[in-house]
Amino acid sequence: MEPVLLAYIGIGIMIALSGIGSAYGVTITANASIGALKKNPEPFGSYMILSAIPGTNGLYGFLGYYLLSKHLVLTITFFQAAAILSAATMLGTVCLFSAIRQAQVCANGINGIGSGYDLFGRSMILAVFAELYPIVGIAAVFLIGGAI
Repeated sequence: MEPVLLAYIGIGIMIALSGIGSAYGVTITANASIGALKKNPEPFGSYMILSAIPGTNGLYGFLGYYLLSKHLVLTITFFQAAAILSAATMLGTVCLFSAIRQAQVCANGINGIGSGYDLFGRSMILAVFAELYPIVGIAAVFLIGGAI
């Protein structure tokens, strides 16, 4: 197997896992929004913003691809390809779980807002905690990409 193929497998894993996590997460929050709309349709803007937050994890997968794409050449070594595979798998996995858990936090905030509580700002703050880890993952991909 050519080393570049190994690197592309890593890129595929990264984009797939981060995209699956975002799609799954946005579905969780959208379902919570639909339930909250039945109780209280007025704060739809808050529901929409909280529903979109887990989608950022898919963007991190794409950003990881952008950061590593300059190394995807036919002359790549096996060790460079293994570094890309490892970094990409790490980021994809972090984004997958972060998006799902972040969606659960946002869904709880949406449910609270739908019940009449003023929780938008607090829900955003708590959702950002889960956002930190994909950001750390992107930083690691950036550093790994710089080292190869």
